Amino acid sequence: MRFERSRMLFGEDYSDIEKAKVLLLGVGGVGSYCLDCLYRTGVRDITIIDFDTYDESNQNRQMWSEHHCGESKVLSLKEHYPEIIAIEKRIDEEWVKAFDFEPYDLVLDAIDDRGAKLALAQKCYKKLISATGSAKRLDPTKIEVATIWKTHGDRFASKIRYELKKRRFTKKYPVIFSSEPAHVKVKGSFMAVTAAFGLTMCSVAIKKLTEK
Repeated sequence: MRFERSRMLFGEDYSDIEKAKVLLLGVGGVGSYCLDCLYRTGVRDITIIDFDTYDESNQNRQMWSEHHCGESKVLSLKEHYPEIIAIEKRIDEEWVKAFDFEPYDLVLDAIDDRGAKLALAQKCYKKLISATGSAKRLDPTKIEVATIWKTHGDRFASKIRYELKKRRFTKKYPVIFSSEPAHVKVKGSFMAVTAAFGLTMCSVAIKKLTEK
């Protein structure tokens, strides 16, 4: 059976995975691997949202990008994961404020827009799992999971913490980040790190879905 190995591992908790409703924001390097992991584990109700198209520069780190250059990311991924719901939309702060997150059990943030990340934290921190930047790094073993307030060694996470404090936000939510110092100033990226970010996000999501 398709998910038999997953059922063997999770036992009775597997029903919580099957019936989960997950929203994945951003399906680039981190998000595409998270999507693949969720789908193969057996999450059946996944909505993905992104506005971007694939180009040649994505092919070092984004799943399926070599097959769909110039095409919509979400619509292309729908071809490979036919059960998902694909929404082609730019995710910014105004969109977050207007969107209804109530139907979803988890909201997975794999986007780069700082304003949108801040708005997500304020609006749905109880459901939120967020990833910071995976670029500029080489070592996937330096990836960590902590609350936003305990992230360290990551300049992007530091900026998020600073802005949340300015907004007097004090709640906690899990963040996937790397404590490895950046190796370059430009946005160079390595699939071993990018993919590991996405797989870690999936793992944190599955753990939350099966918590008792």
